[in-house]
Amino acid sequence: MRMKQIVTMAAAVGLIGAFASSLKADAIPYPTPGVEAPATFFTAITSGDIIAYFYATDAGYDSEIGMLVNGVSTGVFGLPNHSSSHGDMLDLGHANAGDTIVFQLHVITTGDNWYSDPGLNSDGHNHAYATSFSGDADIPPGTYVGFEDLPNGAADYDYNDHQFVFVGVSMGVPEAGSTLLLSLLGLAPLVLLRRLARLAN
Repeated sequence: MRMKQIVTMAAAVGLIGAFASSLKADAIPYPTPGVEAPATFFTAITSGDIIAYFYATDAGYDSEIGMLVNGVSTGVFGLPNHSSSHGDMLDLGHANAGDTIVFQLHVITTGDNWYSDPGLNSDGHNHAYATSFSGDADIPPGTYVGFEDLPNGAADYDYNDHQFVFVGVSMGVPEAGSTLLLSLLGLAPLVLLRRLARLAN
């Protein structure tokens, strides 16, 4: 009986580990078009230049990307969506550990500017979706960002209008609820392993 409990708990640890890993898995393109994505906030945890790689576009409007560090634009804009190819690279500028990073979409066609921080957007909605990126033949592993280029009311929230991957500085600070969930998932296997040890004795 005790051995059966141990095997069952070991399987549970494996399932929790697999679920926690799936939270970090790539979900490209955005998996639930039409539903506004939860916001992701970025903080540099090391110092260095932030390199962006163009991924793809599915937009009628022309746009380019930029970046704010601690609320100030680096002044670098590029990777135009209709003349860039998958894997084209842009140095967005330097950030120091602890700096707050916000990515910017400048929609050339309409003159609109959308930011990865919804609080900076004129419509108050989230225009950026982010997830981990495992890498491919042209782009190294990093963090994928897809922008929505239309204002709320006209937006289809498919987050594929201007897509890029950034690398060079490891970042990514989820919202408080996501952080709590990840923390609990990280502790769950430890609790189960402690229980396993008790059963084995």
